[in-house]
Amino acid sequence: MSAEILARPALTTLSEDELAFRDAVRAFAEGEIKPLVGKMDHDAQLDSSLLPKLFEMGLMGIETPEKYGGAGGTFMMACLGVEELGRVDASISVLMDVQNTLVTNAFLRWGTEDLKQKYLPRMAREWVGAYCLSESTSGSDAFALKLRAEDRGDKWVLNGSKLWITNGKEASVFLVFANMNPAAGYKGITCFIVEKDMPGFTVGKKEDKLGIRASSTCELLFENCEVPKANVLGEVGKGYKIAIETLNEGRIGIGAQMVGIAQGAYEATLAYVQTREQFGKAIATNQGVQFQIAEMRTSLEAARLMVYNAARLKDAGQPFIEEAAMAKLFASRAAEKITSLAIDLYGGNGFTKEYPVEKFWRDAKIGQIYEGTTNMQLQTIAKMELSQLK
Repeated sequence: MSAEILARPALTTLSEDELAFRDAVRAFAEGEIKPLVGKMDHDAQLDSSLLPKLFEMGLMGIETPEKYGGAGGTFMMACLGVEELGRVDASISVLMDVQNTLVTNAFLRWGTEDLKQKYLPRMAREWVGAYCLSESTSGSDAFALKLRAEDRGDKWVLNGSKLWITNGKEASVFLVFANMNPAAGYKGITCFIVEKDMPGFTVGKKEDKLGIRASSTCELLFENCEVPKANVLGEVGKGYKIAIETLNEGRIGIGAQMVGIAQGAYEATLAYVQTREQFGKAIATNQGVQFQIAEMRTSLEAARLMVYNAARLKDAGQPFIEEAAMAKLFASRAAEKITSLAIDLYGGNGFTKEYPVEKFWRDAKIGQIYEGTTNMQLQTIAKMELSQLK
C-alpha cells in the first residue's frame, strides 16, 4: 500500500497549492531527513547539513512576505510543513515550528518596519530564531518572570536566566521576555530582541531529554546583557500581550506536530501488522487488531481536522483561541494514544530501537507539556465556554 494512501488527509480541506506544498515537504522529509533520524536521536544532535536545506526549501520563512525574502505563504501552509516533518522526525518539526509560528509570527505582528527589514530577511535565509519565555519558576505561571531588564538610558541591561528554550543551540536571534518593572507585575513584562553575540549573553547547558532529542533545549544566561534600545518588540510593558497571543497561535503548530507524529506511527504500524505473522497468518487478519487500527485512524483524522480548522480560522482572521486549545489538547492526547498502541501492536519489537515506533512514542509525550500543558488548555477551554453564560 502506497504512502500516499496511508497518509491521505481529508482532501476536501486542502487546495491544489496546499497539496503540492505538502507533497514537496513530504518528499524532502523522506529523502533528506529520514536517513539521518536514527543517528540524530542517538547522538541527541541535529545534523548540521539539514539547516541549509530547510532554508533552501523555504521552510523557515513560510509566512514571511516575499519582499522580506520569505515564501509569502499562509499559516495553514506552515502547519502542513510542521505536520509533514513531524511524520518523519519531531525534532526537525519543532525547529521549524518555533521559527514560523512563534518567532517569525511575532515579528510580523509586532515588529516595526525597521525591525522587519533587519531580521525577517535573515530569518528567511540563514538565521534560526528562539522564543524565550520559560524559567525555573515560570512554566504554566508564565508571568512569574525573574529575568530583569534595567533601563540604562541608551540601552537595556538584562540579568537572569531562561530554561527549556527550544532551538537554543542553533538560534542566532532570541525573543526574550523580561520584567522591567516588577512592582507592576505582568504589566512590566517586555519583549527584547537578543542576538547571539550580544555582550553578556550565553547559551548554557543542553538538556538530555526523553524525546525530541535532536532538538536543542537549552538554558540561557544573561549577565549584564546589553540590548540596544531599538531592540524592543512591541511596546515597553506590553510583552505579556505578545506572549499570550503568540502562544495561542503556536499551539496550533504543536497540534500539527502531534498529528505528524501520530501519522508516522500509524503508517509504520499499518504496514507492520500486514507482514507480521502469528499462528500462521498476518496479525492484521485478527479482528482485535483491526479494531485497534480503526481506533488509531479515527483519532488521527479527528485530530487533523481540529488542527486544520484552527489554522483556517487563524488565516481567515476569525476568533480561534478556543479552537487552538482544543486542537492542541486533542492532538497531543491522540498522539500519545496512537503511538502507545503502535508499540502494543509491534509487541516485543516495538520496545526496541530497531523499529521506529518507540521513538514516535517518546517524541509524542512533549505535546502535553510545552506551549501550554494539558491542564492549561483545559482551563482555557472551560473559561471560554463559561464566559458565554454571562
